[in-house]
Order: sequence, then structure tokens, then C-alpha cells
Amino acid sequence: MTSLVRHLTIDCADAYRLARFWAEVLDGSLAEDDLPGDPEATVTAAGSALLFVTVPEAKTGKNRVHLDLQPQDRGRDEEVERLLALGATLVADHRRTDGTGWVTLADIEGNEFCVERSAAERSG
Repeated sequence: MTSLVRHLTIDCADAYRLARFWAEVLDGSLAEDDLPGDPEATVTAAGSALLFVTVPEAKTGKNRVHLDLQPQDRGRDEEVERLLALGATLVADHRRTDGTGWVTLADIEGNEFCVERSAAERSG
């Protein structure tokens, strides 16, 4: 029998705060029993589940695993602007003049993630 990925688990300083950020990013929701100060918080969104766990150690280096986001109802550049307004920060801009490429951002605790082109931008 095979396994499936139930959650992608992310260690963090404040599980509830980071989960709220990612719920906004993914248009997802927190579990009903997740409250501020809880040591764990779960975000469920279309096609994914993220589990945030509060740990005492601070983030010290580049992520070994990161999320690649593909906007569904807007273009890459518009999505980058939306995420920056939510509190993400720009890490690196890999957009090319021909419209290809991606943008690397960091969430509110410094975890890197990338924003790729939308499906419409890829097919156009």
C-alpha cells in the first residue's frame, strides 16, 4: 500500500499568525478549533493542507522545501502585488522580458515561496 501527503508541515514562531497569513494567500480556512496562541494551526485550501507548528528555534537559513504558487484567477504580476500587500517580502525577481520566469517571496516569518505564471499566461 502507498502513502499520501496529508499535510505539508511548517515549523514557525507563531502557528496561528502564520496560518492566518497563508489562509489569505490560498483563499483557504483555518480549522474551527484553531485559536490565537495555539501551538498548531491547520489551513485547508483547494488541493492542499498546511500544518503550522510553533517551535522554539528561529529560522536560520534557506528553506530546503518551498511552495510554488500558480495564480488561478489573476496573472503572476497581479498576484505578486496582492501577496506583497498581505505582508510578503520580495526575495528575488526571476521574471524575464519575454514574460516567463517567477518571483521568489518570503512569508511573514521569512519562509521562501515562489509565484509562477498562471495557466492562462502559460498558454498565451
